[in-house]
Amino acid sequence: MISILAQERLLGAALGIALAGVVVFEQRKCIYKSISDNQSQFSDQFQREPMFGRKSRLEFAHLWNKAVDKTLGPVIESLSSRGW
Repeated sequence: MISILAQERLLGAALGIALAGVVVFEQRKCIYKSISDNQSQFSDQFQREPMFGRKSRLEFAHLWNKAVDKTLGPVIESLSSRGW
C-alpha cells in the first residue's frame, strides 16, 4: 500500500501539473489573441491606406525591369555566348 507521505506527494505533483497546465494554456491564449489582434489591425491599416495606386505600381514595375535589364544585360549576353 502507498503510504500517506507518498499519497501527499502524488497529490501535490498532480495539482502542480494541473496548475502549470492551466497557467501555460492561459498564457498561450493571451499571446495568440494579441498576435491575432495585431495582425488584424495591421492588415486593416494597409487595406484602408494603399501606398501606391495601380498606375504607380505598374510604372515602378516597368522601371524596375528596365534597370535589371540594363544592369544584368551584359552578364546575360556573356553567359548566352558561352552556351549557358
